[in-house]
Amino acid sequence: MVDESDTVGIVHLVGSGPGDPELLTLKAARLIDEADVVLHDKLPGPEILGMIPEERREDVGKRAGGEWTPQEYTNARMVELAREGKTVVRLKGGDPFVFGRGGEEMEHLAENEIPFDIVPGITSAVGGPGSAGIPVTHRDYVSSVSFVTGHEDPTKDESAVNWGALAATGGTLVVLMGVGKLPLYTAELREAGMSPETPVALIERATWPDMRVATGTLETIVDVRDEADIEPPAITIIGEVAATRDRVKEFLRDGGIDALAQTAEGDESKSSEAEDTDE
Repeated sequence: MVDESDTVGIVHLVGSGPGDPELLTLKAARLIDEADVVLHDKLPGPEILGMIPEERREDVGKRAGGEWTPQEYTNARMVELAREGKTVVRLKGGDPFVFGRGGEEMEHLAENEIPFDIVPGITSAVGGPGSAGIPVTHRDYVSSVSFVTGHEDPTKDESAVNWGALAATGGTLVVLMGVGKLPLYTAELREAGMSPETPVALIERATWPDMRVATGTLETIVDVRDEADIEPPAITIIGEVAATRDRVKEFLRDGGIDALAQTAEGDESKSSEAEDTDE
């Protein structure tokens, strides 16, 4: 039990949604504004982070030289600040409990007798595809969806993801943080019997102003990724619903740029510049 006579603060584990500041919940926005310190990484996105005065935020994501802040440091920092009587927001992209380490952090706070609460956020696993015109379920095509991380704990001896079992479900697969390992799991899905013609979509920076979308099939998507130069943070959607975007995008506002078309336009622009220079 927490001794009420102690001046212990509180930690709010807050989901910021997929990145568009207008997708913050009212509660999340209020707590961010009231916090003494906001511990964050890069996933909330530049617009949301830009709303927080620099003196009230600490980056516990990427560090100088490409290194990442150890989870142990973040856990210890939350406890340290709370014991100083601070109101702390641990700000996460999406929802704290969807591949966001919110469960680990909640347990660590409880073990150290630190009061906390949970503020759910729109998970990018649903909000990201939706913003690009891709429903993760659709009664004409699919009635189940599986969320998978493409970036497991590197200390594990083997992957906990059974791609063969996922291929057999016949449902939509949404892979978060899986751009780098795309060749690996698309090959495993094909080997497990999933059709090479299965539609696949990649969404880079979902709901951000520079959101980009690339579509292909299980057979072609790795080449599409490379041609379009899709980079993290990005989401992979595998299944029949991934083809929905092409049927609706003409009327979809703020649905992101078609990355392949953007790449083609860039190539044409470079070609024209080269021709002009030759003249």
